[in-house]
Amino acid sequence: MPRDTLTADRIVRAAIELLDEEGLDGLNMRSLAKRLGSAATAVYWHIKTKDDLVRLAGDAIWHEVEAPDLAATDWRTAAAAHAGAMHAMLTRHPWLVQAFGSHLLHGPGQARHNDLSLAIYEKAGFAAADADRAAATVFTFVLGSALGPAAQVSLNRRLSKNSADAEQLMADAMTRATETAMQFPRLRERLDTTAAKDYASAPDHTFAFGLQSVLDGFEARLTADRAGRSG
Repeated sequence: MPRDTLTADRIVRAAIELLDEEGLDGLNMRSLAKRLGSAATAVYWHIKTKDDLVRLAGDAIWHEVEAPDLAATDWRTAAAAHAGAMHAMLTRHPWLVQAFGSHLLHGPGQARHNDLSLAIYEKAGFAAADADRAAATVFTFVLGSALGPAAQVSLNRRLSKNSADAEQLMADAMTRATETAMQFPRLRERLDTTAAKDYASAPDHTFAFGLQSVLDGFEARLTADRAGRSG
């Protein structure tokens, strides 16, 4: 493919597809160029470094997070929808969770998300400083909730590449982890009622439970603050 048929946008979309399939370690300019039917030098003409490519790809997928209409809904419904959409995006693209710890990520997509988060918690009634804290709290919770699945995807990929029998390695590790857990009463009780393969997984509805609890806390704080001002 001639260089002038490439665009930065096409390169970024192809990079996202490659990242979804291979993770951060699988992204390199040669593999990306092959996917695009081009030469690596043509890719470098548009995007200079792998770090730039990860930054651009990471920012592009923030646009997948649907923005609730704050004029048409209450703050709590908007907060739940926005957090849920962010969690779904991170689940679709688990490499972004890892990229937070290895790349400098910024851009208009992420800025749009951050600005909307602040607007949601300002609408709730928080002063600016506390809106910052509320937005950061929810972001940290969502990111932490997505970390486990992202780590599992990365581990499965690494084991599959480095071992002829990744499934057996996982089974052996789970057996050893279960044997260790059986030494502790509360873990043993749960293992008696939970399939061993689900031992390392978060319980069903953990994200919804946690998010509701966080928003309950915000609502209680706002109610207490209003009572204090009126008193």
